[in-house]
Amino acid sequence: MFGRSSSEPETPASTDKVGGKGRPTPSRKEAEAAARARAKVPRTRKEQMAAQRSARGDTASKMRQAMKTGDDRYLPTRDRGPVRRFIRDYVDARFSFIELMVPLLIVSMILGYSGNRTAMNLGNTVLFTTILVIIFDIVMLRLRLRREIARRFPGESMKGVTMYAAMRSLQMKFLRLPKAQVKIGQKLPETYR
Repeated sequence: MFGRSSSEPETPASTDKVGGKGRPTPSRKEAEAAARARAKVPRTRKEQMAAQRSARGDTASKMRQAMKTGDDRYLPTRDRGPVRRFIRDYVDARFSFIELMVPLLIVSMILGYSGNRTAMNLGNTVLFTTILVIIFDIVMLRLRLRREIARRFPGESMKGVTMYAAMRSLQMKFLRLPKAQVKIGQKLPETYR
């Protein structure tokens, strides 16, 4: 009643099991050996530290290279994305009085310590004029940049835009990281990816 009927042909069980990817299913021994090879954890603390150091070195070298070339994949989080790239390009493409800040502050300091009353007054005037012009330049940068970002990236958050642009513009151009990808006066592309 529950036995097989003699009319069905008997097929021998296949010994060659095939997985979903067209290759034989590995035996348990082979699978465990492969898993151990993948998860080969350093045994001593010294080996662990060496592995961490080499991984950190690889990451740091990729990040350094990205800072030079502007590669978005390896940049720090604060510098990633099309909006941040646009801000960098926008700040780098314009000449700003802020780039002259350090030399003017040095002149102001020299004049202030000269001992001559007229030179000290001139130094103070240069210092305060420099500070006022820098504040005005940052305010104008903020207004223009926010308008341009709203036009090019509708719906994007404006959080941190002003501070990012101001900090970048306060640095001398050759010290900026990520390195400037545009020249002063260069026209910016309409789209950023």
